[in-house]
Amino acid sequence: MKPTTLEFKPQERNIFFHLLTGCNLTCKHCYINPSQHGTETVSRATMETWLKLFYKPQKATNVIFLGGEPTMHKDLAHGVKFAKELGYTTVTIDTNGYVFHDILDRITPQDAVISFSLDGPDATINDPIRGAGVFATCTKNIKRAIGLGFDVSLIYTVSSMNLSHLQRMPELLADLGVKRFFIQVIGIRGKSATTTKNLQLTPKEWLTIIPKVAANAARKGIHVIYPKVFLDENEDFACAGEHAENFFIFPNGRVYQCPLCEDFPLHSYTIKDNRLIENTGLNEAQLFTLKIHEGCVMNKLLQPGNLEYSRDGKVRHRISCCLLKQEMRP
Repeated sequence: MKPTTLEFKPQERNIFFHLLTGCNLTCKHCYINPSQHGTETVSRATMETWLKLFYKPQKATNVIFLGGEPTMHKDLAHGVKFAKELGYTTVTIDTNGYVFHDILDRITPQDAVISFSLDGPDATINDPIRGAGVFATCTKNIKRAIGLGFDVSLIYTVSSMNLSHLQRMPELLADLGVKRFFIQVIGIRGKSATTTKNLQLTPKEWLTIIPKVAANAARKGIHVIYPKVFLDENEDFACAGEHAENFFIFPNGRVYQCPLCEDFPLHSYTIKDNRLIENTGLNEAQLFTLKIHEGCVMNKLLQPGNLEYSRDGKVRHRISCCLLKQEMRP
């Protein structure tokens, strides 16, 4: 079974809306950086205004509500329904599984997709990464959400802490009834950028282990999506900043187009007085058009340790855009 690369869709917009940066957990690999993203929580009125600001009726526009933990926002249910009424194609809530404010009872399966995060197939693996008791709480609420009829997916962030247990996840997902599985590469952002332990996978680990696990999950009837990460030798590089519309919004008004930049003041837009202002000076937008043999210029600039070179100076593994995905369907 071979994966299919999901090409960027020029007529689609994806809005990653961080409603707050606060969270009830302290995950070891959290990418939120308060010094860059702030500590604010958007108000109900701001939520409505920004949803209107980014909605484009002529394009398929999707919104993903994030945090911190978005279900900690008391007006999340209102935001979900407001987005649907505006016409957003798909509304998704990314949650750590605690589903605060009775969110599952305040929205319907027609309103939103619920995406849960787990980083291990049992509590002994997951909880040292995400917190004591998280596995039990998250799996309980996954079952509840599925029982209520919600479209449920699960995100697993792969790192050196849990790679050896990834192969056990398809069986867990099948038992839970989850039909969509996102395998996510760990980003060197936030806490991961400051730890002394190397959390990243080697190219060999990613290329040999991830496709095998994805194929096993697909055989169990699970739709799997994961980052491409590495380009084939003769494969063209494409940057989402040039070929897609993705906006990562933070409560302090910063708007990024590339997740790799989120630890730095390189955001291409700022929301000021509820207007989207294009930033001048050096920012991510000026870098998207740069072409280098290594592939992703942001990776070369911000995470050069990801690149390996042979003695003749040739890069061993070219890096794809971090937003380029592959999938395996049942």
